[in-house]
Amino acid sequence: MDRRTFLDFLGKGIAMTALSPSILAANNSFFDSFQGIAPSDEDELKLAKGLSYDVLIKWEDPISKKDTFGFNNDYTAFLPFDPAKPDDGILWVNHEYVDPMFVSNYVGGDEKTKEQVQQEQYNVGGSILRIKKTAKGKWKVQKNDPINKRITGQTEIPFNWPHPIADKKVAMGTLANCSGGITPWGTILTCEENYDMFYGERNFKDGSLIEKRAFLGWHKHFDNPPEHYGWVVEVDPHTGAAKKQVALGRCAHECATVKELPDGRVVVYSGDDSVNECLYKFISSKPGSLSEGKLYVANVRLGLWASLDYEESPILQKKFKDQTEVLIRLREAAKLVGGTGLDRPEDIEIDPITGHVLVSLTNNTGTKNYYGSILKIVETDNDHTSLTFKPDKYLAGGVETGFACPDNMAFDTAGNLWFTSDMSGSLMHKEPYKEFKNNGLFLVPRSGPKAGQVMQIASAPSDAEMTGPFFSPDGKTLFLSVQHPGEYSKNLEELTSHWPDGGNSLPRSSVVTISGETLEAIQGM
Repeated sequence: MDRRTFLDFLGKGIAMTALSPSILAANNSFFDSFQGIAPSDEDELKLAKGLSYDVLIKWEDPISKKDTFGFNNDYTAFLPFDPAKPDDGILWVNHEYVDPMFVSNYVGGDEKTKEQVQQEQYNVGGSILRIKKTAKGKWKVQKNDPINKRITGQTEIPFNWPHPIADKKVAMGTLANCSGGITPWGTILTCEENYDMFYGERNFKDGSLIEKRAFLGWHKHFDNPPEHYGWVVEVDPHTGAAKKQVALGRCAHECATVKELPDGRVVVYSGDDSVNECLYKFISSKPGSLSEGKLYVANVRLGLWASLDYEESPILQKKFKDQTEVLIRLREAAKLVGGTGLDRPEDIEIDPITGHVLVSLTNNTGTKNYYGSILKIVETDNDHTSLTFKPDKYLAGGVETGFACPDNMAFDTAGNLWFTSDMSGSLMHKEPYKEFKNNGLFLVPRSGPKAGQVMQIASAPSDAEMTGPFFSPDGKTLFLSVQHPGEYSKNLEELTSHWPDGGNSLPRSSVVTISGETLEAIQGM
């Protein structure tokens, strides 16, 4: 796919008229000489020239007198207390899953103890941190600030739904927290993705538990129903109050991207991160509501959003007893009404210039789509409530385009597209991924002489992936998670990574802040 196709994909014509002349001039000048980096297989976080990073916080760092930072940090979101003062605010960070060897010292053999499971439960969920930029321009966590707290696999979280879920109105904890989103009213949406590894899944034909999928074995000490997980969880970052938003459905949610409508209602896009699973859209019926409205699934072949409303669908009424069951068994319901199975739909972002919806499709090795792609959804009349759309283009990964397995995305203040890659550690450095080496962070400039080119900006440490890119309001800082370095270590004596502390230290997932003259120049500052 050539440079011109990339520009067409992003919508160059609209961008050229929407961006200010100063941004265009700055980009033209800067990109004359700027080069990205080559792929790397080194155990370090490598950045393009003019960029530097600081480790903001890493696994097990204390955040208060009683709490520590969790494991495998993923999605990040920064909310300033005052938009006019972007250097002081709240950072939310997801914690997706655990590696028992590191977290609970479990290496197989005997069954885990209850105490080991509890240690693992504590290390998932999310962290709420107050962070400030110092006089020297470095971001620091304000330790012991009253804002700082943890949401874990042990936190009681109610369901925001009029009916019980698996006979209960409250779930024990949140887990598998992958990507997320922010609501217009300033709460965080954290998404429960691969929930089945913790408590298994239900065989809905006979009601039995599919234990083989619960390889972390938490179900052996805690009899929590699988139906309590796989939801989008809304969290108030100021108080830590949380609720599971049942109306958004249950699946391996990667993200929940929110678009506010002029009348105050919202549209929420979410992907089900598994092969041959679907893309969803919730349209609220009342302003500021995530519980009142309708959920739809994308039929990409026909370009339409199919309703998952029980009252509107005879086929759903034939299969399920009510709307609650439809939402719990969302994957089955989606296929019944014509939802299109996709190649691992992960992150979703709305282009701030065109309004188009971009969906990263990471890969599908079963169909020999090893490199993945980015799908562009153009809603009819650019109306996010429309029930028809055009699946306009795919931005395909591969050796020719310089990236593989796109995952999390973000747009900067100039409308440039940034995205991370998610090559599996078990396949990294092997064909067909050998040429890409470690996972990376990539940029597609929107203007200037290199507009439309994919440029690698960062390379992750060994075994790691970079996740959750999020720009500060002024665009001068990129918050980024470095997740699971050293994940494929055989044991604690044969570690594949020692990032970020070096030497013989344990590898630790960390959140970093990236800044520098290059970041500002890219955005025309």
